Amino acid sequence: MGEDTPSSDQSELQCHDWGRHEKVVRVLNGEVGWLSCPLFSHPTLYNYSSTHSSGLSLVWYHLPPEHDVEQPIKYSQRVSKDRERLWLQPANRNDTGQYICMLRNRTSCTKISMSLEVMPLKQSGCPLVAMAPTPVEIPFQQGKELSCPDLQDVTKMADNSPSVTWYHNCDQHPFWDNERVKKGENLMVYQMGELFKGQYFCLVRYTRKNQTLNFTRSLNVSAVSPTSLPKMPIILIPNKDRRFTVRLGAEVTLECQAKFPYVQLAPPLKIWWSVDGIPWNPQTHLRFSQTDIVRLKEDHGEVTVKRGLVVKEVQKEDLSREFNCSVWNPKGNSTRRAQLHKEAYLPTVELGCGVGVTLLVMLTLFVVYHIFWLEMLLLYRSWFGTDERYTDEKEFDVYISYVRDGEEEQFAVSTLREVLENHLGYSVCIFDRDSLPGGTITDETLSFVGRSRRLLVVVSPGFASKGSQALLELKAGLDHMALGGPLRVILVQYRALRRQAWVGELRRARVLLALLRWKGDKSKELTSSFWKRLRLELPLQRAERTDSELATPRTLQSQTSTSSQVALLGGGVHRVQYSGGML
Repeated sequence: MGEDTPSSDQSELQCHDWGRHEKVVRVLNGEVGWLSCPLFSHPTLYNYSSTHSSGLSLVWYHLPPEHDVEQPIKYSQRVSKDRERLWLQPANRNDTGQYICMLRNRTSCTKISMSLEVMPLKQSGCPLVAMAPTPVEIPFQQGKELSCPDLQDVTKMADNSPSVTWYHNCDQHPFWDNERVKKGENLMVYQMGELFKGQYFCLVRYTRKNQTLNFTRSLNVSAVSPTSLPKMPIILIPNKDRRFTVRLGAEVTLECQAKFPYVQLAPPLKIWWSVDGIPWNPQTHLRFSQTDIVRLKEDHGEVTVKRGLVVKEVQKEDLSREFNCSVWNPKGNSTRRAQLHKEAYLPTVELGCGVGVTLLVMLTLFVVYHIFWLEMLLLYRSWFGTDERYTDEKEFDVYISYVRDGEEEQFAVSTLREVLENHLGYSVCIFDRDSLPGGTITDETLSFVGRSRRLLVVVSPGFASKGSQALLELKAGLDHMALGGPLRVILVQYRALRRQAWVGELRRARVLLALLRWKGDKSKELTSSFWKRLRLELPLQRAERTDSELATPRTLQSQTSTSSQVALLGGGVHRVQYSGGML
C-alpha cells in the first residue's frame, strides 16, 4: 500500500494531535492554490526528506463545513500532492473547510489541522487578491527589481514558462513612464519616486496538462529614505535653545521629539528618559512617569516620534536635576538634556482684582450714565454753561408757536407757559397775549421771533390747514438760524402725527432740529424726561428768580398804556382791555 492511500487501521492509531494551525489559507475561486503542511514549518522537528526515508507517510484529510468526520482526499489531476504540499489546480467552492495533514506509519502518528477559505470572484477594475500583499521597500531615487511572490513554486508544476502581467493601482503594464520596465517575468524600477508608490499586482498564467491556470499576488511598495543619508537618530526637542518653564508645586510634562531615519530591518524604536543619569524606573522614580511613544510623522521610512516625562509636584531641587532624553538605533545614539527654568511670578490675583474693579467701575458708570444721562448733562451745563442773557440783547427766553385750535393750543398756553414761567422762571412770549392791538401780524411776529432766544413750536395736525400764523413763526425761526443768528428752534410733538401732516417746513425742520415728544401722564411730572430734555434745549439760567417774579409773568415794559390780555376761561380766549398794564 503506497503513501497516497491510508491504511484501513489508521483510526486505531493514537495520534499526537498538534491542534489547529492559526494561519488561514485563502484562495480565489478558479485560481491555483496550495496548502503546506504546518508540521514541516519547524525543520528541527520534522524534515520531509528525513521523515520520508524513515518510513513515515504524509496523508491528507478533508473535513468540509458542517461535517463531523474527515474524509481521505482522493487525488486527481485537479487535486494532487507534491512533497509537503497539497495542490488545488484550480480551487473551487467545495474545497472550503478544514484540512488535516498526518505523518504516520504502522506504530506512530502525528497530525495537525489548518483551514482553507475559497473566496468568490467579484467584478472589479483591479485584479482580486486573496492573500495579504507582500511589503516591499525601495530607497528614494534608487532602483529595485520586483518579482512576483510564489512564482518559482509553480514553475516546476507548469508545462511551459509562466507568463506574468503586471498592474499598478489597476493600470496594466506598460505604464506611462520609462522608469519602470518589465524585465523577463519581473518588473524593474530604475529610480524610485513618489508616483511609483502603491499596490502592484502580478497575474501569473501557465499551462498544465493542456489546462490554462492562473493565480494573482500583490505587493505593497513604499518609498524610504536613501541609504546614503545619515542614519543616526536626531533629537529635535529639547535643544540648546529650548527651556521648559515650570511652576513649583505644579505638574509638568517634559517632551522629547526625535527623528529616526530609515534603517532596513531595524529593531523597534528606542527612546527613553533618564533622571540624574539613571534610566527611568517606576519603582525608584516615584514622582516621575514616562508616557507612551507617539508617532507624529512618517515620510519615506523616516519616523518622527515623541515621548514625555511627567514630573508631579515640581520641587525646588528638580531645577538642578539632570533630565536627559536618549535615542538609539543600530547606527548610533544621542542624548539631550532638558533645561528647566522657574516661571516668573505674575501677580495674577492682583491683576485679576484690578481688572475686575476696573470693569465694575466702567459698568457702573455706563449704567449710571444710561439712567441719569439727562441729569448729568444738566449738571455739567450748570457748571460750565454760559448764561445767554449776559451775551445777547434778547428780551424773551422762549417764544411759543402753536396752531390756534384744539388741544395743542390748550397745551401751549396752559401747560407749557405755566411751567416755563411759574416753575422754571423763563420769560415767555405768546403772540396772542403780548402783541399790541392794531399792529401788523407779520411785522409783529417777525419782531417777537427776533427778540427771543428760543422758538418753541408745538407740532399739530392742523399745520397745513389752520397753521398760517404758526408756519410764519416757524419760517421766521428757520430763517434766523440759517443766517447764523443765536435763535434756536425746538419742536414739541403733543400727539402722534401721520406722515401727511408733516408739511414741507416741518419735514425739513424735523431732520435738523430736536424733537421732543409729550407722552401724556408720563410727562406731567417736572422730573420727567420731557422737561429735562426741554431744559437742555432752553437757555441756561444761573440766577434764580424771586417768588414774586415767578408768580407774575414777564410783560413788555413799553406796553403799559393799552394792551389786550388773553385769559383762558372755560377753554375760550377773551381779550380784556385795561389801563395800567397787562394781567
